[in-house]
Amino acid sequence: MGSRVYTSPMRVEPAVKALRPSELAGMAGVSTDTLRHYERKGLLRAARSANGYREYLPDALARVRLVQHALWVGFTLDELASFLRVRDRGDAPCRQVRALAARKLEELEARIRSLRHLRNELLELLSDWDARLAGTGKDGKAWLLETLAVDVPLRREHRHEFGGKK
Repeated sequence: MGSRVYTSPMRVEPAVKALRPSELAGMAGVSTDTLRHYERKGLLRAARSANGYREYLPDALARVRLVQHALWVGFTLDELASFLRVRDRGDAPCRQVRALAARKLEELEARIRSLRHLRNELLELLSDWDARLAGTGKDGKAWLLETLAVDVPLRREHRHEFGGKK
């Protein structure tokens, strides 16, 4: 059998289709205001068409999704912008990204501990209030809110974590 040579017609890549802000916003599930905000923060770049309209390259969708996920795990826009500037220059901010994520995890763990303390305090408070209510008549005053004025050690210790002064 002879060999066969298969040839295919040359494929010409179509010009990359730029996305209008409304298209990108719709695909990413964000508003066009969010896209403009990301631009101002340096997280996203838009080109300008001949008539002056904003246009985004298709890879902008991946960038917006990256930003959204980074926000969800706790990075701020400013932190992310700093890392992306480094990356866009061709450098690798990987170790800094990892170190910051580790700090964010430590902060989250501390907040979880604080929330557990708050949960325990609320459980104790509700138990106390149930006992007070059981000792009053149907329309009797149990003075529940006044019990919050008592400066118990647990509340004093964690007050700053819930919006109060330490």
